[in-house]
Amino acid sequence: MAQQQPDRRKMRSSKQPVSIPDKLYFRIGDVSRLCSLPAYVLRFWETEFPQLKPNKGGTGQRLYRKRDVEMVLEIKRLLYDEGFTIAGARRLLAEKRRVPDVSATKAHVVAPSPTGKTSAVRPSGPKIKELREEMRALLTMLGSDSKDRKPQAVPEKRETKKTRRIEEPTLF
Repeated sequence: MAQQQPDRRKMRSSKQPVSIPDKLYFRIGDVSRLCSLPAYVLRFWETEFPQLKPNKGGTGQRLYRKRDVEMVLEIKRLLYDEGFTIAGARRLLAEKRRVPDVSATKAHVVAPSPTGKTSAVRPSGPKIKELREEMRALLTMLGSDSKDRKPQAVPEKRETKKTRRIEEPTLF
């Protein structure tokens, strides 16, 4: 018996919105039905897109999370609706991953720097040293007001040649 080829018109109809059920894990067959894609396409996309990495259970079966299903839908939209090549879609997704949306995350805090400019990125090496000095100054000010507590020195991060171990600074 010859295996029937999938209907390509069904695969390309990604204009309809997909409602993803509220489940923790989806099997590859579930994702295949949700996204109207054959399972072999999903397995191929796993090799082409590093962002698409479903977990594998104890039996080796692929277990997709909701964010993986959303990624599959995004890849499908880029390839079928927008007309991107696989390399172009991979590049676009990598750029989106590198440039985080600062307004949507709470990890980045917008704070004025001593120069008066605001910064929404994680501090780099010189910025960390500057912040560390500010913390030392604050500890000194707090220590001079309080007779009970003396501020302890905050050691710099040091790296030894043999162990390459980094010591964490302590505040108190």
